[in-house]
Amino acid sequence: MDRVARYENYKQRRGGSQAMSQTTKIAPAALATSFTLDLLAGDPEWFSIHPVRLMGKAIRSLERLARRFAISPAEEMIAGAVITAVLAGGTFAMTKVVLHRTKQSSRMAAYALESILGWTTLALRSLLREAKAVLDALDADDLPLARKRLSRIVGRDTVHLNAQEIARAVIETVAESTCDGIIAPLFYLVIGGAPLALAFKAISTLDSMIGHRDPDYLYLGKVAARVDDAANYLPARISAILIGLSSAITPGGNPQPAFRTWLRDGDNHASPNAGQPEAAMAGALQVRLGGMNHYDGEVHQSPYLGAEFTAPQGQDARRALKIVMGASFLAFACAALVSIFTHED
Repeated sequence: MDRVARYENYKQRRGGSQAMSQTTKIAPAALATSFTLDLLAGDPEWFSIHPVRLMGKAIRSLERLARRFAISPAEEMIAGAVITAVLAGGTFAMTKVVLHRTKQSSRMAAYALESILGWTTLALRSLLREAKAVLDALDADDLPLARKRLSRIVGRDTVHLNAQEIARAVIETVAESTCDGIIAPLFYLVIGGAPLALAFKAISTLDSMIGHRDPDYLYLGKVAARVDDAANYLPARISAILIGLSSAITPGGNPQPAFRTWLRDGDNHASPNAGQPEAAMAGALQVRLGGMNHYDGEVHQSPYLGAEFTAPQGQDARRALKIVMGASFLAFACAALVSIFTHED
Protein backbone atom coordinates (compact mmCIF):
# COMPACT_ATOMS: atom_id res chain seq x y z
CA MET A 1 0.00 0.00 0.00
CA ASP A 2 2.86 2.34 0.81
CA ARG A 3 4.33 1.74 -2.63
CA VAL A 4 0.97 2.42 -4.29
CA ALA A 5 0.47 5.59 -2.23
CA ARG A 6 3.94 6.84 -3.12
CA TYR A 7 3.24 6.18 -6.81
CA GLU A 8 -0.06 8.08 -6.67
CA ASN A 9 1.66 11.00 -4.94
CA TYR A 10 4.35 10.94 -7.61
CA LYS A 11 1.73 11.08 -10.39
CA GLN A 12 -0.03 14.00 -8.72
CA ARG A 13 3.21 15.92 -8.31
CA ARG A 14 4.22 15.17 -11.88
CA GLY A 15 0.79 16.23 -13.17
CA GLY A 16 0.98 19.49 -11.25
CA SER A 17 4.49 20.11 -12.54
CA GLN A 18 3.41 19.46 -16.13
CA ALA A 19 0.42 21.77 -15.71
CA MET A 20 2.68 24.52 -14.43
CA SER A 21 5.12 24.01 -17.31
CA GLN A 22 2.44 24.45 -19.96
CA THR A 23 2.07 27.85 -21.59
CA THR A 24 -0.83 29.78 -20.12
CA LYS A 25 -3.11 30.93 -22.93
CA ILE A 26 -5.79 33.41 -22.05
CA ALA A 27 -9.38 32.20 -22.27
CA PRO A 28 -11.42 33.90 -25.02
CA ALA A 29 -13.93 35.21 -22.49
CA ALA A 30 -11.16 36.67 -20.33
CA LEU A 31 -9.58 38.31 -23.39
CA ALA A 32 -12.91 39.91 -24.30
CA THR A 33 -13.41 41.08 -20.72
CA SER A 34 -9.91 42.59 -20.58
CA PHE A 35 -10.46 44.53 -23.79
CA THR A 36 -13.90 45.71 -22.65
CA LEU A 37 -12.56 46.84 -19.27
CA ASP A 38 -9.88 48.89 -21.00
CA LEU A 39 -12.46 50.50 -23.29
CA LEU A 40 -14.68 51.37 -20.34
CA ALA A 41 -12.21 52.30 -17.61
CA GLY A 42 -8.80 52.79 -19.20
CA ASP A 43 -6.06 53.26 -16.61
CA PRO A 44 -7.84 54.78 -13.58
CA GLU A 45 -5.77 57.07 -11.36
CA TRP A 46 -7.10 55.38 -8.20
CA PHE A 47 -5.67 51.99 -9.21
CA SER A 48 -2.57 52.37 -7.04
CA ILE A 49 -1.63 48.67 -7.25
CA HIS A 50 -1.59 48.72 -11.05
CA PRO A 51 1.17 46.28 -12.10
CA VAL A 52 2.94 48.87 -14.28
CA ARG A 53 3.11 51.32 -11.37
CA LEU A 54 4.51 48.59 -9.16
CA MET A 55 7.03 47.74 -11.88
CA GLY A 56 8.13 51.37 -11.99
CA LYS A 57 8.78 51.39 -8.24
CA ALA A 58 10.67 48.11 -8.49
CA ILE A 59 12.83 49.45 -11.32
CA ARG A 60 13.80 52.54 -9.33
CA SER A 61 14.72 50.38 -6.32
CA LEU A 62 16.76 47.99 -8.47
CA GLU A 63 18.47 50.91 -10.19
CA ARG A 64 19.51 52.45 -6.87
CA LEU A 65 20.88 49.10 -5.77
CA ALA A 66 22.75 48.62 -9.04
CA ARG A 67 24.41 52.03 -8.87
CA ARG A 68 25.83 51.21 -5.46
CA PHE A 69 27.93 48.39 -6.91
CA ALA A 70 28.25 48.99 -10.68
CA ILE A 71 31.13 51.35 -11.43
CA SER A 72 32.52 50.56 -14.88
CA PRO A 73 30.52 50.44 -18.14
CA ALA A 74 30.83 46.64 -18.20
CA GLU A 75 29.49 46.39 -14.66
CA GLU A 76 26.60 48.69 -15.56
CA MET A 77 25.70 46.51 -18.54
CA ILE A 78 25.78 43.40 -16.37
CA ALA A 79 23.66 45.13 -13.74
CA GLY A 80 21.18 46.23 -16.41
CA ALA A 81 20.97 42.68 -17.74
CA VAL A 82 20.31 41.35 -14.24
CA ILE A 83 17.60 43.98 -13.62
CA THR A 84 15.92 43.08 -16.92
CA ALA A 85 16.05 39.35 -16.23
CA VAL A 86 14.85 39.71 -12.65
CA LEU A 87 11.94 42.00 -13.44
CA ALA A 88 10.71 40.34 -16.65
CA GLY A 89 11.40 36.78 -15.53
CA GLY A 90 10.08 37.38 -12.03
CA THR A 91 6.91 38.99 -13.37
CA PHE A 92 6.28 36.06 -15.69
CA ALA A 93 6.94 33.39 -13.07
CA MET A 94 5.00 35.06 -10.26
CA THR A 95 1.97 35.73 -12.47
CA LYS A 96 1.96 32.17 -13.75
CA VAL A 97 2.15 30.68 -10.25
CA VAL A 98 -0.60 32.93 -8.90
CA LEU A 99 -2.93 32.17 -11.82
CA HIS A 100 -2.26 28.44 -11.57
CA ARG A 101 -2.96 28.31 -7.84
CA THR A 102 -6.04 30.50 -8.20
CA LYS A 103 -7.40 28.21 -10.90
CA GLN A 104 -6.90 25.21 -8.62
CA SER A 105 -9.02 26.92 -5.97
CA SER A 106 -11.69 28.56 -8.12
CA ARG A 107 -12.09 28.72 -11.86
CA MET A 108 -14.31 31.78 -11.55
CA ALA A 109 -11.73 33.59 -9.44
CA ALA A 110 -9.04 32.65 -11.98
CA TYR A 111 -11.18 34.03 -14.81
CA ALA A 112 -11.67 37.32 -12.91
CA LEU A 113 -7.97 37.61 -12.07
CA GLU A 114 -6.91 36.77 -15.63
CA SER A 115 -9.32 39.39 -16.98
CA ILE A 116 -8.07 42.10 -14.63
CA LEU A 117 -4.42 41.34 -15.31
CA GLY A 118 -5.06 41.36 -19.05
CA TRP A 119 -6.83 44.71 -18.69
CA THR A 120 -3.78 46.25 -17.00
CA THR A 121 -1.62 45.48 -20.04
CA LEU A 122 -3.84 47.46 -22.45
CA ALA A 123 -3.86 51.23 -22.92
CA LEU A 124 -6.29 52.12 -25.72
CA ARG A 125 -8.70 54.31 -23.77
CA SER A 126 -5.93 56.12 -21.90
CA LEU A 127 -4.01 56.76 -25.11
CA LEU A 128 -7.04 58.19 -26.90
CA ARG A 129 -8.07 60.25 -23.86
CA GLU A 130 -4.65 61.85 -23.43
CA ALA A 131 -4.28 62.55 -27.17
CA LYS A 132 -7.78 64.01 -27.39
CA ALA A 133 -7.05 66.34 -24.46
CA VAL A 134 -4.10 67.77 -26.39
CA LEU A 135 -6.19 68.24 -29.53
CA ASP A 136 -9.04 69.87 -27.61
CA ALA A 137 -6.60 72.48 -26.29
CA LEU A 138 -5.20 72.90 -29.80
CA ASP A 139 -8.68 73.48 -31.23
CA ALA A 140 -9.25 76.12 -28.55
CA ASP A 141 -6.03 77.88 -29.67
CA ASP A 142 -4.59 77.34 -26.19
CA LEU A 143 -1.03 76.41 -27.18
CA PRO A 144 0.40 76.56 -23.62
CA LEU A 145 -2.20 74.07 -22.41
CA ALA A 146 -1.73 71.86 -25.49
CA ARG A 147 2.03 71.81 -24.87
CA LYS A 148 1.53 70.97 -21.20
CA ARG A 149 -0.84 68.11 -21.98
CA LEU A 150 1.41 66.86 -24.76
CA SER A 151 4.35 66.62 -22.34
CA ARG A 152 2.42 63.85 -20.54
CA ILE A 153 2.63 61.50 -23.51
CA VAL A 154 5.87 62.40 -25.34
CA GLY A 155 9.53 62.49 -24.38
CA ARG A 156 10.50 65.45 -26.56
CA ASP A 157 10.63 69.06 -25.40
CA THR A 158 7.25 70.71 -25.95
CA VAL A 159 7.66 74.24 -24.63
CA HIS A 160 8.29 75.89 -28.02
CA LEU A 161 6.19 73.68 -30.33
CA ASN A 162 3.75 75.34 -32.71
CA ALA A 163 0.36 73.93 -33.72
CA GLN A 164 1.69 71.85 -36.62
CA GLU A 165 4.49 70.39 -34.49
CA ILE A 166 2.01 69.51 -31.74
CA ALA A 167 -0.22 67.76 -34.27
CA ARG A 168 2.79 65.85 -35.61
CA ALA A 169 3.83 64.82 -32.11
CA VAL A 170 0.35 63.50 -31.36
CA ILE A 171 0.23 61.49 -34.60
CA GLU A 172 3.68 60.00 -34.07
CA THR A 173 2.93 59.12 -30.45
CA VAL A 174 -0.43 57.45 -31.07
CA ALA A 175 1.01 55.53 -34.03
CA GLU A 176 3.93 54.19 -31.99
CA SER A 177 1.74 53.53 -28.94
CA THR A 178 -0.64 51.52 -31.11
CA CYS A 179 2.08 48.90 -31.03
CA ASP A 180 3.39 48.87 -27.46
CA GLY A 181 0.13 49.87 -25.79
CA ILE A 182 -2.41 47.81 -27.72
CA ILE A 183 -1.19 45.43 -30.45
CA ALA A 184 1.79 43.98 -28.60
CA PRO A 185 -0.13 43.27 -25.35
CA LEU A 186 -2.91 41.56 -27.33
CA PHE A 187 -0.26 39.58 -29.23
CA TYR A 188 1.36 38.34 -26.02
CA LEU A 189 -1.95 37.73 -24.27
CA VAL A 190 -2.89 35.34 -27.08
CA ILE A 191 0.37 33.40 -27.23
CA GLY A 192 1.26 33.39 -23.53
CA GLY A 193 -1.62 34.75 -21.51
CA ALA A 194 -1.35 37.32 -18.73
CA PRO A 195 2.11 36.07 -17.59
CA LEU A 196 3.74 36.77 -20.95
CA ALA A 197 1.81 40.01 -21.52
CA LEU A 198 2.88 41.33 -18.11
CA ALA A 199 6.46 40.26 -18.78
CA PHE A 200 6.25 42.32 -21.98
CA LYS A 201 4.95 45.29 -19.98
CA ALA A 202 7.90 44.87 -17.62
CA ILE A 203 10.29 45.03 -20.58
CA SER A 204 8.45 48.02 -22.05
CA THR A 205 8.53 49.84 -18.70
CA LEU A 206 12.23 49.12 -18.32
CA ASP A 207 12.88 50.55 -21.76
CA SER A 208 10.91 53.72 -21.01
CA MET A 209 12.69 54.26 -17.69
CA ILE A 210 16.28 53.18 -18.26
CA GLY A 211 16.54 52.38 -21.99
CA HIS A 212 17.80 55.85 -22.89
CA ARG A 213 20.91 56.79 -24.85
CA ASP A 214 21.94 59.62 -22.55
CA PRO A 215 25.15 59.18 -20.49
CA ASP A 216 23.30 58.15 -17.31
CA TYR A 217 21.70 55.10 -18.93
CA LEU A 218 23.87 54.37 -21.94
CA TYR A 219 25.19 51.13 -20.42
CA LEU A 220 22.73 50.40 -17.62
CA GLY A 221 19.77 50.39 -20.01
CA LYS A 222 21.39 48.87 -23.09
CA VAL A 223 20.15 45.32 -22.51
CA ALA A 224 16.62 46.50 -21.65
CA ALA A 225 16.50 48.56 -24.84
CA ARG A 226 17.66 45.65 -27.01
CA VAL A 227 15.21 43.23 -25.39
CA ASP A 228 12.42 45.74 -25.96
CA ASP A 229 13.42 45.99 -29.63
CA ALA A 230 13.18 42.22 -29.96
CA ALA A 231 9.86 42.02 -28.10
CA ASN A 232 8.27 44.66 -30.33
CA TYR A 233 9.69 43.45 -33.65
CA LEU A 234 6.70 41.41 -34.82
CA PRO A 235 3.99 43.53 -33.11
CA ALA A 236 5.36 46.69 -34.75
CA ARG A 237 4.99 45.23 -38.21
CA ILE A 238 1.58 43.81 -37.40
CA SER A 239 0.63 47.30 -36.20
CA ALA A 240 1.69 48.82 -39.52
CA ILE A 241 -0.43 46.30 -41.41
CA LEU A 242 -3.46 46.94 -39.19
CA ILE A 243 -3.07 50.70 -39.52
CA GLY A 244 -3.10 50.27 -43.28
CA LEU A 245 -6.19 48.06 -43.13
CA SER A 246 -7.92 50.42 -40.70
CA SER A 247 -7.31 53.35 -43.03
CA ALA A 248 -9.39 51.54 -45.65
CA ILE A 249 -12.47 51.76 -43.43
CA THR A 250 -11.78 55.14 -41.81
CA PRO A 251 -13.05 58.34 -43.44
CA GLY A 252 -10.10 60.27 -44.81
CA GLY A 253 -7.75 57.30 -44.64
CA ASN A 254 -6.02 55.78 -47.63
CA PRO A 255 -4.63 52.22 -47.56
CA GLN A 256 -2.57 52.37 -50.75
CA PRO A 257 -0.18 55.16 -49.66
CA ALA A 258 -0.24 53.69 -46.14
CA PHE A 259 1.29 50.41 -47.29
CA ARG A 260 3.56 52.11 -49.85
CA THR A 261 4.97 54.58 -47.33
CA TRP A 262 5.38 51.85 -44.71
CA LEU A 263 7.37 49.59 -47.03
CA ARG A 264 9.52 52.49 -48.24
CA ASP A 265 10.08 54.52 -45.04
CA GLY A 266 9.45 52.08 -42.20
CA ASP A 267 13.16 51.63 -41.54
CA ASN A 268 13.93 55.38 -41.73
CA HIS A 269 13.90 55.75 -37.96
CA ALA A 270 16.38 55.46 -35.12
CA SER A 271 14.20 52.72 -33.65
CA PRO A 272 13.86 49.45 -35.59
CA ASN A 273 10.19 49.36 -34.62
CA ALA A 274 8.73 52.84 -34.05
CA GLY A 275 9.14 53.78 -37.70
CA GLN A 276 6.92 50.91 -38.85
CA PRO A 277 3.53 52.13 -37.53
CA GLU A 278 4.56 55.79 -37.90
CA ALA A 279 5.37 55.36 -41.60
CA ALA A 280 2.09 53.51 -42.16
CA MET A 281 0.22 56.31 -40.39
CA ALA A 282 2.02 58.98 -42.44
CA GLY A 283 0.86 57.28 -45.63
CA ALA A 284 -2.66 56.63 -44.34
CA LEU A 285 -3.10 60.33 -43.51
CA GLN A 286 -0.85 61.55 -46.36
CA VAL A 287 1.08 63.79 -43.98
CA ARG A 288 4.81 64.27 -43.38
CA LEU A 289 6.15 62.91 -40.10
CA GLY A 290 9.66 62.88 -38.65
CA GLY A 291 12.13 65.71 -38.92
CA MET A 292 13.55 67.87 -36.14
CA ASN A 293 12.82 67.33 -32.44
CA HIS A 294 14.39 68.65 -29.25
CA TYR A 295 15.24 66.42 -26.31
CA ASP A 296 16.58 68.06 -23.15
CA GLY A 297 17.48 71.12 -25.21
CA GLU A 298 19.44 69.16 -27.81
CA VAL A 299 18.42 69.03 -31.49
CA HIS A 300 17.74 65.61 -33.00
CA GLN A 301 17.14 65.40 -36.76
CA SER A 302 15.48 62.28 -38.14
CA PRO A 303 14.55 61.35 -41.71
CA TYR A 304 11.08 62.24 -42.91
CA LEU A 305 8.38 59.61 -43.18
CA GLY A 306 6.21 60.46 -46.17
CA ALA A 307 8.47 63.33 -47.27
CA GLU A 308 6.29 64.05 -50.31
CA PHE A 309 3.29 64.92 -48.16
CA THR A 310 2.43 68.16 -46.33
CA ALA A 311 2.87 68.93 -42.63
CA PRO A 312 -0.01 67.63 -40.47
CA GLN A 313 -2.77 69.74 -38.98
CA GLY A 314 -5.05 69.17 -36.00
CA GLN A 315 -7.73 67.49 -38.11
CA ASP A 316 -5.15 64.99 -39.34
CA ALA A 317 -4.36 64.07 -35.75
CA ARG A 318 -8.06 63.49 -35.09
CA ARG A 319 -8.20 61.16 -38.09
CA ALA A 320 -5.20 59.34 -36.66
CA LEU A 321 -7.17 58.61 -33.49
CA LYS A 322 -9.94 57.04 -35.56
CA ILE A 323 -7.42 54.91 -37.44
CA VAL A 324 -5.89 53.77 -34.14
CA MET A 325 -9.34 52.82 -32.87
CA GLY A 326 -10.03 50.83 -36.03
CA ALA A 327 -6.64 49.09 -35.89
CA SER A 328 -7.23 48.19 -32.25
CA PHE A 329 -10.61 46.60 -32.95
CA LEU A 330 -9.12 44.69 -35.88
CA ALA A 331 -6.33 43.48 -33.59
CA PHE A 332 -8.82 42.38 -30.96
CA ALA A 333 -10.91 40.54 -33.55
CA CYS A 334 -7.84 38.66 -34.78
CA ALA A 335 -6.69 37.94 -31.22
CA ALA A 336 -10.14 36.65 -30.26
CA LEU A 337 -10.27 34.30 -33.24
CA VAL A 338 -6.82 32.91 -32.48
CA SER A 339 -7.76 32.52 -28.81
CA ILE A 340 -10.98 30.69 -29.65
CA PHE A 341 -9.26 28.17 -31.93
CA THR A 342 -6.14 27.58 -29.83
CA HIS A 343 -7.30 27.81 -26.23
CA GLU A 344 -7.29 24.57 -24.28
CA ASP A 345 -9.44 24.57 -21.16
